[in-house]
Amino acid sequence: MSGQESRVAAAIRAAKQHRRGALVGYLPVGFPDLDTSIEAAIAMARSGVDVLELGLPYSDPVMDGEVIQEATQTALAGGFRVSQVFEAVRRVREAVDVPVLIMTYWNPVLQYGVERFAHRLAEAGGAGLITPDITPDAAADWIEVSERAGLDRIFLAAPSSSDERLRLVAESTTGFVYTVSTMGITGERAQLDAAARGLTRRLREQGADLACVGIGISTAEQVAAALEYADGAIVGTAFVRALRDGGVSRLAEVVRAIAAGTRRADGAAAVGAAL
Repeated sequence: MSGQESRVAAAIRAAKQHRRGALVGYLPVGFPDLDTSIEAAIAMARSGVDVLELGLPYSDPVMDGEVIQEATQTALAGGFRVSQVFEAVRRVREAVDVPVLIMTYWNPVLQYGVERFAHRLAEAGGAGLITPDITPDAAADWIEVSERAGLDRIFLAAPSSSDERLRLVAESTTGFVYTVSTMGITGERAQLDAAARGLTRRLREQGADLACVGIGISTAEQVAAALEYADGAIVGTAFVRALRDGGVSRLAEVVRAIAAGTRRADGAAAVGAAL
């Protein structure tokens, strides 16, 4: 990303200028089918999501909770192919001007070819990758390729990470650091782990510019709480559940309600809107 402005970072800064922080929304590609997943992603962008995170369905999703695992298994059972990720990115970018990241485990990228994957993603208009199962010290190839392709590389930081590890993540990441709110898999939780606030503070001390908190966030109130200290909040399971249970229209309704949590105090009346 040398000499290039990250579209993801720019979107997060724009959200901070206009509101309190950014909303990053996740959906798996191909769920319940390819066309509907694309329609759903476009609806999310039009309903208040600042950055889209499209998941690449994978047979061994060690970080994903039950709702997301079921959705990705549905996509795989429906014949999902890796090439459909690039088609999805291209069609979403043709419809909306929201940066699109791909969340993927590393093995599919490795099997497809790191250079080939990056080239096709950049060609489709994608912004970069979120890679939950590869650390910066094991990602030399991806760092070099992403730099040349102009793609963001987003690594994860966990509460258990040492300060030395957090510094490496902060130095290696572009776009934002994915700040894991709690140990474990994705999914809705009644209360955010207080460790997220401390982890964000430690990341900033180690040089992180932008930090977005994910895992366990599913309400407008939780988004607002995360944005007291972070630059963005990441929501996945609540959106996948809404699409599963009520289709694209219900998803758009839930996105609008949760996005109310990104507003400043003078717009706080919308926070808590019924889902």
